[in-house]
Amino acid sequence: MGKSTTSYVCQSCGSVYPKWAGKCEGCGEWNSLSEEVREASIPKGMNSTRKGKNIGFVPLKPDANKTKIPRHVTGLNEFDRVTGGGLVNGSAILIGGDPGIGKSTLLLQVVCKLALAGKKCVYVSGEESTDQVSLRAERLGLADAPVDLAAATSVRDIVATMEDASNPMDLIVIDSIQTMYVDNVESAPGTVTQVRTSAQELVRVAKKRGICILFVGHVTKDGQIAGPRVLEHIVDAVLYFEGDRGHQFRILRTVKNRFGPTDEIGVFEMAQEGLVEVANPSELFLAQRQENIAGSAVLAGLEGTRPVLVEVQALVAPSGLGNPRRAVIGWDSNRLAMVLAVLESRCGMTFSDCDIFLNIAGGIRISEPAADLAVAAALISSHTGQALPRHCVFFGEVGLSGEIRGVAQPDLRIKEAAKLGFEQAIMPAPQKAQKSGKFPLNVDQVDHLSELVTRFSGARRAA
Repeated sequence: MGKSTTSYVCQSCGSVYPKWAGKCEGCGEWNSLSEEVREASIPKGMNSTRKGKNIGFVPLKPDANKTKIPRHVTGLNEFDRVTGGGLVNGSAILIGGDPGIGKSTLLLQVVCKLALAGKKCVYVSGEESTDQVSLRAERLGLADAPVDLAAATSVRDIVATMEDASNPMDLIVIDSIQTMYVDNVESAPGTVTQVRTSAQELVRVAKKRGICILFVGHVTKDGQIAGPRVLEHIVDAVLYFEGDRGHQFRILRTVKNRFGPTDEIGVFEMAQEGLVEVANPSELFLAQRQENIAGSAVLAGLEGTRPVLVEVQALVAPSGLGNPRRAVIGWDSNRLAMVLAVLESRCGMTFSDCDIFLNIAGGIRISEPAADLAVAAALISSHTGQALPRHCVFFGEVGLSGEIRGVAQPDLRIKEAAKLGFEQAIMPAPQKAQKSGKFPLNVDQVDHLSELVTRFSGARRAA
């Protein structure tokens, strides 16, 4: 056994320094370095000439009997959709989200559904007592589910329980990974070393025993999962539970999934009986939309494989400030600046003396470029005071020269709009690789953003 060494590890990015510093040079965070003590040991026989053993290889072609991956279907259709059709044996899933957003409630509903279906499920809480978890289950009407509860934070004890052959299990929830600790690591729970070591040990045993393991992860003030990035690399799926406390909607979004599609979303509504699935989120997001209002446009978006219709609201108001305000909720502020620059330089509109407020109604966040055309239409409508057509949706990407570029899967977007009663779609011309067949509503194809400006400006002059 060698001497113990002291190092300072950044709790934001995991960079290691030999001495303390006020600022981390890796990520730029201040006061993020924490002291950690490591035991430097030399493995037995390290200096010997013993050779390693050969690695066993298998053919690339999969076994015909193993082509279909068995899954645990929870019965929560939105959760199963996000995970790719259910939970896979031996998989590790990390769920992050803001405090109080409903992560523990969601996972408690998941394990109770699986337990009622005959699966052996275990819920390990490091933040709450078993009585607190039981009270939540009673409030949700799930107290009769045969789920085993435990309040523990020692990884050694949890691993011993998972390896016990006399107590097999199908699924285990760790709430949360930041509260777990390994007793031979001399650092506090929640530090980079503890989180990394605890997760690696738990995932190793879960894959060895074929147990599906669900981690709850804390997030930083920037919305990223706290701890080292290696935590997201070693798990099979990373899910983010998003939402605004001012709205009852909750979005479960997947950003990584080795057993299913990424960028998929599931929509829930927070109710008194817990999280309720929303089968048709487009109808819910547009439920309170007011018609014949300037600055309101409907975006036919696509989240993963699901088409979603949301309302884009824009307000353009005269400003007396030297530097007008630009406030954005639910969209990228840099992309708003680009659309404004294109409208000014390519279409002759002036926004430099106006305050601009942009909002994606319903608390959802949109990140795809197809929202450019809907945002531009809402800005033009608010600037000219002309309301957009009542039953019309917009989608398309805006280029720097003002051209409207095609987006993926326009047919899915249009079918969703037609299902909700919309009669017209303003969209880019189909690309060569796309079929321009018949659509279930009137399609108006535009090539340049100036066509949209001319149309609504002309309507205003005619009025």
